[in-house]
Amino acid sequence: MWIPTEHEKYGVVIAGFRGTVPHGLSLEIGDTVQILEKCDGWYRGFALKNPNVKGIFPSNYIHLKNACVKNKGQFEMVIPTEDSVITEMTSTLRDWGTMWKQLYVRNEGDLFHRLWHIMNEILDLRRQVLVGHLTHDRMKDVKRHITARLDWGNEQLGLDLVPRKEYAMVDPEEISITELYRLMEHRHRKKDTPVPASSHHLFVQMKSLMCSNLGEELEVIFSLFDSKENRPIRCNTESDWYQIHENIIKKLNARYNLTGSNAGLAVSLQLLHGDIEQIRREYTSRFTHGVSITRKLGFSNIIMPGEMRNDLYITVERGEFEKGGKSVARNVEVTMHVVDSSGQILKDFISFGSGEPPASEYHSFVLYHNNGPRWAELLKLPIPVDKFRGAHIRCEFRHCSTKEKGEKKLFGFSFVPLMQENGRTLPDGTHELIVHKCEENANLQDSGRYLKLPFSKGISLGSNSQAVKSTKESFWITSFLCSTKLTQNGDMLDLLKWRTHPDKIAGCLSKLKEIDGSEIVKFLQDTLDTLFGILDENSQKYGSKVFDCLVHIINLLQDSKFHHFKPVMDTYIESHFAGALAYRDLIKVLKWHIDRVTEVELHDHIQEVLKAQEYIFKYIVQSRRLFSIATGGQNEEEFRCCIQELLMSVRFFLSQESKGTSALSQLQAVFLSSFPSVYSELLKLFDVREVANLVHDALGSLPTVMHGDESLQAVKLQSIGKTVESHLYTNPDSRCILLPVVLHHLHMHLQEQKDLIMCARILSNIFCLIKKNSSEKSVLEEIDVIVNSLLDILLRTILEITSRPQPSGSAMRLQFQDVTGEFVSCLLSLLRQMTDRHYQQLLDSFNTKEDLRDFLLQIFTVFRILIRPEMFPKDWTVMRLVANNVIITTVLYLSDALRKNFLNENFDYKIWDSYFFLAVIFINQLCLQLEMFTPSKKKKVLEKYGDMRVTMGCEIFSMWQNLGEHKLHFIPALIGPFLEVTLIPQPDLRNVMIPIFHDMMDWEQRRSGNFKQVEAKLIDKLDSLMSEGKGDETYRELFNSILLKKIERETWRESGVSLIATVTRLMERLLDYRDCMKMGEVDGKKIGCTVSLLNFYKTELNKEEMYIRYIHKLYDLHLKAQNFTEAAYTLLLYDELLEWSDRPLREFLTYPMQTEWQRKECLHLTIIQNFDRGKCWENGIILCRKIAEQYESYYDYRNLSKMRMMEASLYDKIMDQQRLEPEFFRVGFYGKKFPFFLRNKEFVCRGHDYERLEAFQQRMLNEFPHAIAMQHANQPDETIFQAEAQYLQIYAVTPIPENQEVLQRDGIPDNIKSFYKVNHIWRFRYDRPFHKGTKDKENEFKSLWVERTTLILVQSLPGISRWFEVEKREVVEMSPLENAIEVLENKNQQLRTLISQCQTRQMQNINPLTMCLNGVIDAAVNGGVARYQEAFFIKEYILNHPEDGEKITRLRELMLEQAQILEFGLAVHEKVVPQDMRPLHKKLVDQFFVMKSSLGIQEFSACVQASPVHFPNGSPRVCRNSIPISMSPDAARVIPRRSPLSYPAVNRYSSSSLSSQASAEVSNITGQSESSDEVFNMQPSPSTSSLSSTHSASPNVTSSAPSSARASPLLSDKHKHSRENSCLSPRERPCSAIYPTPLETSQRMLFNHIGDGALPRSDSNLPGADKAVNTTPSSWSLDSGKEARNTSESGKLISPPVPPRPVQTASPARHIASISPSPAGRSPMKGSVQSFTPSPVEYHSSGLISNSPALSGSYSSGISSLSRCSTSETSGFESQGSEPAVTVPSYSISEEPVRKESKTPPPYSVYERTLKRPVPLPHSLSIPPAADPPALPPKPQLVRPNNLENSSRRTEQVPRPRPLPRKVSQL
Repeated sequence: MWIPTEHEKYGVVIAGFRGTVPHGLSLEIGDTVQILEKCDGWYRGFALKNPNVKGIFPSNYIHLKNACVKNKGQFEMVIPTEDSVITEMTSTLRDWGTMWKQLYVRNEGDLFHRLWHIMNEILDLRRQVLVGHLTHDRMKDVKRHITARLDWGNEQLGLDLVPRKEYAMVDPEEISITELYRLMEHRHRKKDTPVPASSHHLFVQMKSLMCSNLGEELEVIFSLFDSKENRPIRCNTESDWYQIHENIIKKLNARYNLTGSNAGLAVSLQLLHGDIEQIRREYTSRFTHGVSITRKLGFSNIIMPGEMRNDLYITVERGEFEKGGKSVARNVEVTMHVVDSSGQILKDFISFGSGEPPASEYHSFVLYHNNGPRWAELLKLPIPVDKFRGAHIRCEFRHCSTKEKGEKKLFGFSFVPLMQENGRTLPDGTHELIVHKCEENANLQDSGRYLKLPFSKGISLGSNSQAVKSTKESFWITSFLCSTKLTQNGDMLDLLKWRTHPDKIAGCLSKLKEIDGSEIVKFLQDTLDTLFGILDENSQKYGSKVFDCLVHIINLLQDSKFHHFKPVMDTYIESHFAGALAYRDLIKVLKWHIDRVTEVELHDHIQEVLKAQEYIFKYIVQSRRLFSIATGGQNEEEFRCCIQELLMSVRFFLSQESKGTSALSQLQAVFLSSFPSVYSELLKLFDVREVANLVHDALGSLPTVMHGDESLQAVKLQSIGKTVESHLYTNPDSRCILLPVVLHHLHMHLQEQKDLIMCARILSNIFCLIKKNSSEKSVLEEIDVIVNSLLDILLRTILEITSRPQPSGSAMRLQFQDVTGEFVSCLLSLLRQMTDRHYQQLLDSFNTKEDLRDFLLQIFTVFRILIRPEMFPKDWTVMRLVANNVIITTVLYLSDALRKNFLNENFDYKIWDSYFFLAVIFINQLCLQLEMFTPSKKKKVLEKYGDMRVTMGCEIFSMWQNLGEHKLHFIPALIGPFLEVTLIPQPDLRNVMIPIFHDMMDWEQRRSGNFKQVEAKLIDKLDSLMSEGKGDETYRELFNSILLKKIERETWRESGVSLIATVTRLMERLLDYRDCMKMGEVDGKKIGCTVSLLNFYKTELNKEEMYIRYIHKLYDLHLKAQNFTEAAYTLLLYDELLEWSDRPLREFLTYPMQTEWQRKECLHLTIIQNFDRGKCWENGIILCRKIAEQYESYYDYRNLSKMRMMEASLYDKIMDQQRLEPEFFRVGFYGKKFPFFLRNKEFVCRGHDYERLEAFQQRMLNEFPHAIAMQHANQPDETIFQAEAQYLQIYAVTPIPENQEVLQRDGIPDNIKSFYKVNHIWRFRYDRPFHKGTKDKENEFKSLWVERTTLILVQSLPGISRWFEVEKREVVEMSPLENAIEVLENKNQQLRTLISQCQTRQMQNINPLTMCLNGVIDAAVNGGVARYQEAFFIKEYILNHPEDGEKITRLRELMLEQAQILEFGLAVHEKVVPQDMRPLHKKLVDQFFVMKSSLGIQEFSACVQASPVHFPNGSPRVCRNSIPISMSPDAARVIPRRSPLSYPAVNRYSSSSLSSQASAEVSNITGQSESSDEVFNMQPSPSTSSLSSTHSASPNVTSSAPSSARASPLLSDKHKHSRENSCLSPRERPCSAIYPTPLETSQRMLFNHIGDGALPRSDSNLPGADKAVNTTPSSWSLDSGKEARNTSESGKLISPPVPPRPVQTASPARHIASISPSPAGRSPMKGSVQSFTPSPVEYHSSGLISNSPALSGSYSSGISSLSRCSTSETSGFESQGSEPAVTVPSYSISEEPVRKESKTPPPYSVYERTLKRPVPLPHSLSIPPAADPPALPPKPQLVRPNNLENSSRRTEQVPRPRPLPRKVSQL
């Protein structure tokens, strides 16, 4: 049974638990758990990291820890009772663990390893704390190390600064905000500026000494050299040894050189900071190897009390000696001893240096033959004080013989006593000692014998002041005493012994001020006893002098050097002072001085007295206490009266105003600076309230004039500050007395904006004493006083200091920030302490609504300032959260006042606007976005404060609802701010705020009948906000659902739904755009997303500025991806919005302020440059002409010349440079995981140069790494559409060119035609062969059908993107007969082209023609055309398909036509065939006659003879008879059913290689492979097919089917296996089978065809007379002579058609009209001809308009091959003149179905499709109609006289729509 736990509440997981049992809770090692229940070895509870998930876990997996429980029960909270440092350490390490791993991922190796070491250190320290065996000091030290490392890690990882007090985290709710601010600031400053150390130590360590040429014992001496004083702080020649340091350092002697590379001294130096004890703790390892500590030579700058030292430093300087009867100088050695008063040598009191053992005697080094040796050796004599008196130093001089080693002869000695008999020690300085001569064996043990002798030539001590005999020998030493017990000052000794000389007391007291301070502090207690002893003896005589000496000593302790002796003084007062009567004299003298402050001559002395008042009062109080103790409290009233009189004098003194003299103000400043230190002394004698009243009266007497002495005002404020910091103020009883006077002075200073730093500190101290939860009456009264006195001025002060410009200096700026932060913390503390009563009293205190309004505006402004990010450092999150909690609490109080006082008739827009603005920026603060926090941090914030954003959001909603009709004032101004709030990813906040938009729509609808303003503002703000990373998919769905639900019952529901749908769609695109922009490289997804958004802004939102912005974003993307053609088209969109006018345009994006003409010119030049870089030179030419017209109209011939040269250069590039024809690919994006602009849509993409299907597939899979490639071309079903995945379906498609005129005209170079084959393409197609019915294994052609799919795009390629969406699909099935007709048509066209190229010498190599002829003629393997005869000419087929009569006739005609073409081709081939290929040619001729026999053709001799080959323009022509066609050029093309004649030969096919012997021979002879057709721009097809090829498809699929890789739709499953894994490329199938588009109902016009099999072309715009063609003999005319003679010719020469220059007229819509075929009978010679779309300026050739094939594969497949070459889409045929015309009704545009407006319009394109779509031609690319268009170099060509007429008529019918409406100003 599960029972609640009592003590087992908290634990740590020590073993991982997977939670595989029912209701099990998965746990990881280190997780902390809260336990709720227990049962039989199991616990039930939850992990603290995820408290919402509860479960069970084994109890033995948990280590229990002590914890306390708050709120026992359902919502109980467990708090560990462990040390707070341990708790912080644990949680911090958990947070670091995650971030540490991320450092590794981000490759921040340095920080990764440093943090790893720090974490290990913290864990080691944590173990030490947990063990609990540390001493108190060690524990404190460990915690200091832990917190230092935690702070370092938090700083490195960008985490928050943690406020701490004594190494433990503080709860911001438990301390005042001012105290919190100080803790934060302290830690912040500590982090920035290290605390300077008071003392420094140099650690010197000798590592090694290398010197190979020294064989004697070596002594290494270290000493510090003072280069300023040129002396050591302690020579190659021995005589210079004493100054060798100086010589080496100053480089005074060049003889000191390096001894060589084999000698050297290695030392290490390290500067350590802090006192010696601190260094011992921090560098314990340094002191474990016998480190010697060298003390400073003399006292340090700060003398510490208790420091015991008695060191005498003796420097053996030099000597002067006589020869002593010798011929050479002596070798002198000095021996030194310290001898006590009894004559005994003191043992071990001579030190040669730190670390050396002490010695009893000193031996100097010996200088050879030198009577004036210099030693300069320093010795330290640490002689105890008790042995100092009577001791002396004796120096013995000996001559060291060089002959007898070790013999030293004594020849003299010197001595010097260390102390006089009166106690004075040997004075510091150099002493010249007398050298007393003695015998070699003289006994010096009896010191009494020589101590009576004189010892110095300069001074004499005591009684041995005998006359000094003249002597030339002297010995010099220098002494320096460093002692805390002995003195060399006689005046000090005289004062201390005043009782022995009473007559000298006055003089001694006067000389005290002249004694050095260090001597006084050494004998401080003795000196004070002396002074008070004299005062007790004779206060009347010496009282004033003793007072002055006391003042001198007290002020001496103010010096920083002796500051540390103040505790000595305090100890003396407390323990040793015994002057019980001194207080009377001290009060008397002090009052006397204060009463004479106006006397100028006493100014300096009184100033000294006032400085010492603290200790004077201490002596007064202590003296009174001693007197009270001794007398039982006598004279108490008298004492009180004295003090009152003294303080009355003080008040009078302070109340004096300085009238021009600064002396008085200086005295007042001095008194005020030390007056607060008196409070604690007065409290020892008086009640706290009494003292408070005394202080209140004293401070209240200060003058209130603020324009007086600035220094006095500052000191006055400092005195108030010290008062607040004093113990007196901390008492609540005294605080209520002192607070008013303190606030009074603060108010005055704040009002004048003076001494703000001091004011801030005082305020901070005031609030530090007021705890947050203190509800005592006294505290509430204090808050009342502060609110009434300071709240208003505090607000004004914050506004003032934050509006000032910040100072430039870093120190000043830091100070400025500090004072701002302190004032802010004071304001927050005050507001947090205010209760309901305080707020109510505050609001009631305003007399008028204007005052209340000003206050509210002021406080709202201050709150906005507090919310600024720069208000606090970025890592002060704790402080920001506290501030926000105070702000929201205050706003909730003030909002009531807003509702009560400023609504209805008192409505005030400004204050309401300020309120909403504050609320919005409050919610948007970065520090409140909990989603960005770590889970632990978020949990802590929610537990302490909740989500303050939701609270403020609810308050906004409540206030908005109260506005009523005044809401209209904030529409649309608040739409943007509220929208920004709703974009925050907090569900509750969104649910509260989104309904406000419905309210706005409703009120806007009431006011203006629509909500256009709401819509416009929403759209404008959405773009900017979402581009900043705000908003998500959840928001879009929530926005849509909430608002749709809200408007269900509104009368304006329909328009509301429209608005919501528009905004939702915009969000979809913006979210997609943002997601795409996160990618690194520019890819198709980025560009496609930008295009989608750009079109949305134009078509649906009509937002011109946003539209233009995204135009340029798209332009930049294209440039980055090097899509220069697309970049030009993109920029053309902006160009279309501009006119050639002088309207001024404002500065916009990167454009300067300029006229519209200048900007359009700049755009034109940029576009031309990009067209040039993208090799789209034809488009560039049109723009060159356009801008040239402008230059010409302005007579700017210079620029006109440049533009014409640029145009010429583009023509040259067209003719000279090679351009690659890109591949096109159809891509389907299926599945819900794709972005909205791609989801379940299909696109056609223009590939990159050299990019084939495999590369394109790989690129798409790289762009969508999670996508699955579909391995078939079938249309996906609904399950794929709705799948939560990404599916890509990719296969190649073939473009259907729109402009057939250039492609069908003879004589135009291929590099011109190639542009029109792949540019401005709207339609693409692909074919899927399949068998219908029973398949005839003998002849597959009988059942071979083709399913042709045509894709129509929303915009033509190329355009503003490399891919566009498929708008429409058209699917048509072609019968086997129609398929055969098309195969023959394509092959005939291919033959014509090759023969023409060969005939006109355009072909350098005849191999392509040879191979093509061989493939057609030598098709015996699969029967050639005989297969078609067997399939379609048999009686059975004709009877079963009576409707195919005309098609059968057409097939027969094509066969005969092919025979004629082959015969003519053989004739041409015979003329140009090389000699080595003659056998092959003969074989082809023989096989051709066999082929003719199979067709039933006997002779074509007449035809051949009638085929001359001479033409004026070098191009072959064919005779054609034309008849008028009664059809408007604007009518749509129609087709009732797919006729074989209605499919233009424009497709690219893979020609199949027939494996015949002849084709093999051709290949062998010519050296051509199957892909050799690349010679003339054909696409190679590795997978070819023929009826007999081993590469053909499955036996069940005919050779015209796509390769097995295609996975054709609707193919039976048994055939799919062979093409599952192959690419969907047309070049890799047996037959790429790509056909023209089958349009709905019909898109083609049927025309009669002449019976000669030729392919004449008709223009419906020309009358019959104009269409007649001359009966010119043609090498292409394979018809009979009679037919040729029936033709006629009429026409004249005009300009060539390239490049086209469209007229300025709208292109008719591309729509479909259904037209039934004419029922009129047709002769076998009749054919169907497609209507050609005239270009705006129509130029047509009168010759044969043949399609230009782009061949792929080989030429081995003749008629029998179903793999076709790619040719143009449209090929027209004209009816024979003798046949009746087919009457076809004409249709106007108005009858055509209108396209939906919601569709995205096509892009602006240079070439718009005529008779296709109602898309305006770009204005900048259009050429206005002119009577005489600009002439190109002339070329003979037929003129269509009524062409311009028709163009103008079309212009009238379809007026050109205006582009996007432009705003008159700016863009």
